[in-house]
Amino acid sequence: MNISVFGLGYVGCVSLGCLAQSGHKVIGVDPNKTKVDQINSGKATIVEKDIDEIIKKTFEAGNIEATLDYGHAIKNSEISIICVGTPSSSTGHLNFDYIFGVSEQIGDAIKNKKVHHIIAIRSTVMPGTCEKASDIISKRSGGNNFTVISNPEFLREGTAVNDYYNPPLLLVGSENKEAAEKYVSIYSNIKTKVIITKTRVAEVMKYINNSYHALKISFANEVGNICEKLDIDSHEAMKIFCEDKQLNISPYYFKPGFAYGGSCLPKDLKAFQRLASDLYIDAPLIQSIDKSNDNQIKKAIDLISSNTGKKIGFLGLSFKEGTDDLRNSPSVTVIESLLGKGFEISIYDKNVHLSHLTGTNKSFIEQHIPHLSKLLTADLDELINNSEVLVVATKETEFTEKLTGVRNKVIIDLVRINDNLLEQENYTGIAW
Repeated sequence: MNISVFGLGYVGCVSLGCLAQSGHKVIGVDPNKTKVDQINSGKATIVEKDIDEIIKKTFEAGNIEATLDYGHAIKNSEISIICVGTPSSSTGHLNFDYIFGVSEQIGDAIKNKKVHHIIAIRSTVMPGTCEKASDIISKRSGGNNFTVISNPEFLREGTAVNDYYNPPLLLVGSENKEAAEKYVSIYSNIKTKVIITKTRVAEVMKYINNSYHALKISFANEVGNICEKLDIDSHEAMKIFCEDKQLNISPYYFKPGFAYGGSCLPKDLKAFQRLASDLYIDAPLIQSIDKSNDNQIKKAIDLISSNTGKKIGFLGLSFKEGTDDLRNSPSVTVIESLLGKGFEISIYDKNVHLSHLTGTNKSFIEQHIPHLSKLLTADLDELINNSEVLVVATKETEFTEKLTGVRNKVIIDLVRINDNLLEQENYTGIAW
């Protein structure tokens, strides 16, 4: 089947590569010429495990291409998938300009198309967005020979390719059963439970899921902080807690430690909070989740500041291991605060260093945190040797190997990288 993917950012790049690897002919569409050129050179637009090789192989096989021309993409595809960004506004509402801009393009492009066209929105949107996009497309095309459906993605950065092929379920929202079933067929090689529901139900699920995930992380951190004061091993306590699988507990998130970050949890939580506020619904627990997360960031700052060493080496800068994403990374907030307190900072993150060099994350670094890029080093051994305090901020395997046996530095672990380090007297955790 021929498919067009609008937006070559994180979700778009993963979708482009994985759909092509499944045998579909896929056309990527993006207004950013650099991203288009990267795909047309067989290169991924993001740093993500396995995706670079997938893009390379599918490009060489002739299964993918990228273009600035949305008309060409629509003309040569039966299904279009919208994966553009929906950034937060200053009030916490989401900005859907990109969604509706693409909807206008699609409406113009399918005006003279006789074959029924399916448009799936994978971007995170509020309930009712598919309906509004459908209205825009209908007005621009002058007809209704199309269907807009919701197909929210549940990809975690760092494990997105694995999550794509091994999802807990496949969710599609549409009142057009025939269109929904045809769309589901593009995932025929993925064996999982398929749920076809109403459009608005599908649209709201990302917020429910991500708000709950954000809640679980903050809950575990509060438990960890209490256990720490009582001299109780919080990880042992939460391990026992997670033995109860009947109540849909995900062990992945129930790990006391550092704050959550990234592009999804903070944005979607804030949007869900704003939705409750707009509806005049009192939701104190949901409204308090980010405050607990902020407390954990403050605790990290206080913990690191309490040491006498002024030379601090950060092992990890992105919001989690296996990704270069710096958006809402709590490590950035901590480092900014420490710099203001006069600490000397050096940073090692192989993913961020690589993306800074190749340009994938370069624009974000240059626009938002240009001073931090000057603190990055590609030499982990040098960072360890020149630092008095080492802060482990992401759970990379190489950090365990390098820190095991290091006794002459203070090690502050924000992510509980390896239980073997617990025996070292110079080792401190944030919530255990």
